[in-house]
Amino acid sequence: MNLTELNRIATAMVVSGKGILAADESSGTIKKRFDAIDVDSTEDNRRDYREMLFRSREAMSQYISGVILYDETIWQDAKDGTPLIRLIEQSGAIPGIKVDEGTQALPMCPGELVTVGLDKLAERLKKYYERGARFAKWRAVIDIGSGIPSMTAISVNAHALARYAALCQAAQIVPIVEPEVLMDGDHDIDRCYEVTTRVLNKTFQELRVQRVALEGMVLKPNMAISGKKCAKQASVEEVAEKTIRLLRACVPAAVPGIAFLSGGQSDEEATAHLNAMHKLGPLPWGLTFSYGRALQAAPQKAWSGKAENVAAGQTAFSHRARMNGLASKGEWQSSLEKKAA
Repeated sequence: MNLTELNRIATAMVVSGKGILAADESSGTIKKRFDAIDVDSTEDNRRDYREMLFRSREAMSQYISGVILYDETIWQDAKDGTPLIRLIEQSGAIPGIKVDEGTQALPMCPGELVTVGLDKLAERLKKYYERGARFAKWRAVIDIGSGIPSMTAISVNAHALARYAALCQAAQIVPIVEPEVLMDGDHDIDRCYEVTTRVLNKTFQELRVQRVALEGMVLKPNMAISGKKCAKQASVEEVAEKTIRLLRACVPAAVPGIAFLSGGQSDEEATAHLNAMHKLGPLPWGLTFSYGRALQAAPQKAWSGKAENVAAGQTAFSHRARMNGLASKGEWQSSLEKKAA
């Protein structure tokens, strides 16, 4: 393992002013997104949509540090025959790959899930590295509800995340470690804070047990935030303050950076929360975004599967990427959204 090189890539992934595009939706998820804009989820349509994003020169070169790909996408070629992964490299961004294989019900723990995909992961990582991937992603899912999460769910998911991360580093690939505490439910921000604390502490304990070099990874956590169904929604300032307090308590300074997931927040909410956190610095790690829906909802709608809308889709993507790029430096203002509209 060349830790210097892993650290260089991890640091580039969380560089100030740029963030990571999560374009790794599974076939089922992208079908739901395409259904919403009345587009058939064919292999060609999925390719055309992602090619549109990766050819957005302004967004990709100025505001995107890396792109997480789905297995289908990493092997696809653009319409002109250029591998999609090359388009990402040509823009100066780093290609990455989602390697988990989704979730299964966790035995003896009703309502809880465990992420699977460790079998043969070492072999898959080798092929992804040869193709050009330099980082990977594995998502663990922790739900908050009556009597959950159990310590069992937290432990098995943290253990799997750490095993994945160790396998990645052995394959010279930077692991994005993503323990997501879901914002579904009616819990308040303090309950999210408490559960996320337990999840992050257990995750870092497992990472140390399995000898993962913290300097060669990126953390992708949820923010401390109210559940979607909670009657009292926390303010932007409270989300920022509690999230930073939580991260300071749980995340070692050796980690090069933290790239937040948006987790179901609206586009502007995700941007505003990230921006507010940068007002609370200086921070021991780089702090940026790794958004899927919060970067893609607008371009998807603008594109709507029509070739004549590609420019409009790219404009919408560039705008969201720029807004989040500014937020990752604490320079975003809501008036910039109105101006663009």
